[in-house]
Amino acid sequence: MAKTYSNKINKIRSFALAMIFVGFVIMYGGIFFRESPIIMLIFISLGMIALMFSMVVYFWIGMLSTKAVVVTCPNCEKPTKILGRVDMCMHCREPLTLDPDLEGEEFNEDYNKKNKAVRAANKPE
Repeated sequence: MAKTYSNKINKIRSFALAMIFVGFVIMYGGIFFRESPIIMLIFISLGMIALMFSMVVYFWIGMLSTKAVVVTCPNCEKPTKILGRVDMCMHCREPLTLDPDLEGEEFNEDYNKKNKAVRAANKPE
């Protein structure tokens, strides 16, 4: 089965949303320990830490999103943001690149890595 790719900004936002739900589940887990206030406090504190971590991730991706390059997708004609050398369209998942050397190449997220040996090994000849 082929690996599915998605936009980097959407991946990070989805992770932050998942952390919110994990935090709530951890806090609700504290309800089962109502008889022991210390354990309940630990669960609620861990849930709050997960919520705070999610807030930090949302803030970080917001700052990163303001620095992203906005391009118009050639497939769906909608504006989308690109992080790195290669990324996917947020709307139609079209592979996009800003590097003219990568135009026409098979999409691979390894092109964003700084290690040139990894990119050279993945480049078809």
